[in-house]
Amino acid sequence: MVMSRDQNVRRSHSIKTDNSSFESVEVFKCLGRILRNQNYIQEEIKSRLKSGSACCHLVQNVLCSGLLSNNTKINIHRIIILPFVLYGCGTLSLLLREERRLRVFENRVLWGIFGPKRDGVRGEWIKLHIEKLNDLYCSSNIVRVIKSRRMRWVGHVAPMGERRGVYKVLVGKPEGKSPLGRSRPRW
Repeated sequence: MVMSRDQNVRRSHSIKTDNSSFESVEVFKCLGRILRNQNYIQEEIKSRLKSGSACCHLVQNVLCSGLLSNNTKINIHRIIILPFVLYGCGTLSLLLREERRLRVFENRVLWGIFGPKRDGVRGEWIKLHIEKLNDLYCSSNIVRVIKSRRMRWVGHVAPMGERRGVYKVLVGKPEGKSPLGRSRPRW
């Protein structure tokens, strides 16, 4: 896959290296990740959240059960649901829009775990506010987990030598002109 802002680069039919020829594509799936030539991650985040929602739906009866403690439900969330959402997240550069979507997903799962609470004074059922959810769920939120995994990945790649391709990608500078306007906030 050729990643470029130039529209003509994508129209080339194949890429030749050594004695091999590779077809140029705009999208492909590799190890469960959707890779695009424009480096937009919206589809990847959608795919991850879809997998997490399907997993959450499968264990919904367990998460809503009154027979299990909240700590057990949180462990189920952490061990079963989060790996579907966080697979390969160490290389994602999130925009605020994607961070918000991830937080909304996590809050939806946490509301399912902790459920509504009964108000002692009025006797009405009330939905927990996000601040109260964060107090009950003492672990770091999903965005912080992604950022810490990115830093762990950088710590893994930084000691590599200059001959390694991953290191070149980490410290390299892109060639060509950047588009007009403010750059999108990344990394």
